[in-house]
Amino acid sequence: MKLKIIAIGNSAGLILPKELLARLRVEKGDELFAVDTPDGITLTAFDPARAARMEVAERIMREDRDVLRKLAK
Repeated sequence: MKLKIIAIGNSAGLILPKELLARLRVEKGDELFAVDTPDGITLTAFDPARAARMEVAERIMREDRDVLRKLAK
């Protein structure tokens, strides 16, 4: 899919066609992330940094399950 860079004030932007928004499962106001990959830049609605933080949090919750249960009481 070919996208054109346009001027928006002193900045630049892209207009994303409706079909691309649907494929990304995003709408106006949502955030997209540009991820540098070996194949180039990937545009995604998935936040890899947030996923990494959630993985750490889930590991801590598994390891400290008993402590968290006691704190919840």
